Amino acid sequence: MLIQFIAEYLEYLQAERGLSQNTLDAYRRDLTSFCSFLFQEDTIDEISQIKRIHINLYIKELHDKNYTPTSVTRKLAAIRGWFRWLSANEIISSDPSLSIELPKLTKKLPKVLSIEEIENILKSSLNTTESVIIELLYGAGLRVSELVNLEINNIDLSSRYVRCTGKGSKERIIPIGEKAKKAVQKYLKYREIIEKKYKPDTKQFLLKDNGHLMTRQDIYVFIRKQGELLKKHISPHTLRHSFATHMLENGADLRVVQELLGHSDVSTTQLYTHVSKKRLKEVYFSINK
Repeated sequence: MLIQFIAEYLEYLQAERGLSQNTLDAYRRDLTSFCSFLFQEDTIDEISQIKRIHINLYIKELHDKNYTPTSVTRKLAAIRGWFRWLSANEIISSDPSLSIELPKLTKKLPKVLSIEEIENILKSSLNTTESVIIELLYGAGLRVSELVNLEINNIDLSSRYVRCTGKGSKERIIPIGEKAKKAVQKYLKYREIIEKKYKPDTKQFLLKDNGHLMTRQDIYVFIRKQGELLKKHISPHTLRHSFATHMLENGADLRVVQELLGHSDVSTTQLYTHVSKKRLKEVYFSINK
């Protein structure tokens, strides 16, 4: 019975809030984990049987298993959202998660690369596909999910912009620079060769050399290898963080960067201003030792 309510809630999130498949999968995992705990702990399989004590016991188990505060917060957010939906639809008479407090998190500043480090990556022996990946993650600040879902008709080289769909199915248009434009042009010619050879039935922009679709994992592996060359642990999101930080450092307006990143709340974008200040101090003290 619990699984049925999870499925209905996920359908609501997809239809009404337009959440991506990756986000829906994360919600499913977190809620299924919670329900598995309930069944093992107290053989609970009816939604009305769940009380605040059960949520507290679940939190305790997460702490006992050394889950990070960030992971606990994410799981609790999924549970609270589920119960809000159950309550709003009068499936339960009271919400047991209402008074549950989320763990306090210390805001970590995003990890960014310097412009020199970005240039070192671009100057390394990248192939055509790898070059366009870097140019769009850094030069356009795309999320990795946005990049793998990008279609050929989302790119307008004459006007120099890409159109992507971000979180919550929000569409945005992002201008690209001359270097990114040239990287895209070069890749499109290479993609034509792949198409003629393998005839993939897709409009997806990024293809692997064998004609298969490029995946998030493929890009994560590639970026991680680039980080190893810099002796740093980086991810595709590091390039997005670097894009935002470098934009602000070079005088871009905060609201403009917010629009380019697709942030719904400017407070998320403001975090990059703290990164800029921190980097400014580091540069100042390195010069004035």
